[in-house]
Amino acid sequence: MVHKLANVKVSRDESAWEVEVRAEIPAPTLARFREETLKEMQKTTQLDGFRKGNAPIGRIVQIYGEQAILHRAAEAAIQHELPELLATEKLLIVEAPKVTIDDPIRQLADGRPLSFTARAPLAPQVELPDYKKIAANINAKKEEISVTDEEHKEALTHLRRERARIGKMEAGLEPQKAHEESRAMKEGELPALDEAFVQSLGMESTEKFSEAVRSNIKTEKEMRAREKQRAAILDDLVNESRIKYPAMLREYELDDMEARIKHDLERPIRNSGSNGAGMGTTFEAYLKHIGKTREQLRTEWNDAANKRAKVRLILSEIARRENIEADKERLLKEFAHAKEHVSNADPAALHAHIVHALRNEATLEFLELFI
Repeated sequence: MVHKLANVKVSRDESAWEVEVRAEIPAPTLARFREETLKEMQKTTQLDGFRKGNAPIGRIVQIYGEQAILHRAAEAAIQHELPELLATEKLLIVEAPKVTIDDPIRQLADGRPLSFTARAPLAPQVELPDYKKIAANINAKKEEISVTDEEHKEALTHLRRERARIGKMEAGLEPQKAHEESRAMKEGELPALDEAFVQSLGMESTEKFSEAVRSNIKTEKEMRAREKQRAAILDDLVNESRIKYPAMLREYELDDMEARIKHDLERPIRNSGSNGAGMGTTFEAYLKHIGKTREQLRTEWNDAANKRAKVRLILSEIARRENIEADKERLLKEFAHAKEHVSNADPAALHAHIVHALRNEATLEFLELFI
């Protein structure tokens, strides 16, 4: 269908990646929508002395007023005609347009064409480089991972120091004091990782324990190297891609960053040496401590949010081109696990989040294949 709007002017805000439409609804078109609006109102209006749906049109106008009816007609006209215009102009938007009517009361009273402005974020535009070549160049620099004797010795010393800390706590020392004293002990004073100790951990012997420690160090180093490799691929993809996206996506990333830091700040403090310990404070207290407002902090995060948005779009576009989907079996397991631990989350949103994360992981694994 062809839209019935007049004096149409379409412009793009390149910085915000939004489209702005200025147009007029001709008086005859508005009159037609007025009639349709009155018919719809007649179906639902119930007046004394009349059955529902049979109230006289004149009486409805009398009760609601001409201006209110014309307002409804204008909204209906814009809702109907604007999508037709956007389709004609081949403009893909990702959120409902925000519409403002210029001096509506005066225009409606004078019976003139109704002028309005509509603004909406455009769908992202992603132009990718040769992502397979970029991945291959980075993957070619992959180094062989090994564990030195010094690294192995440091890990064993750390475990001996942890054993000393736990022993002091079991003897009744406060956690912080136990931590400080174990850190101050000389290497020769630390308890040995003897057969009895390693067997209490479920290991067969000190030799097997030593091998497991070396293997764990290698696994951790491989994980770090893989993260570094992936980061290098994504950095090159971000730098060489041409991407335009609406500001709302950057705001989404900023909201996510803020939610994460709030979660980390509000988690309770745990004993020294525990993993995943929080700070037991609030976001507001944190802002006061660093002497910044929420707006200042989000402004500082802009570059990081911009990169995150681009990475999200890049991985989504590669997944689309290569038909990469989340593994169904893993998705079911992850979703079931998440529902148990986040019981108050919206199931649809939780499912979408897991699908997105698993598809991104599959896309990164795809890029790691090129050498």
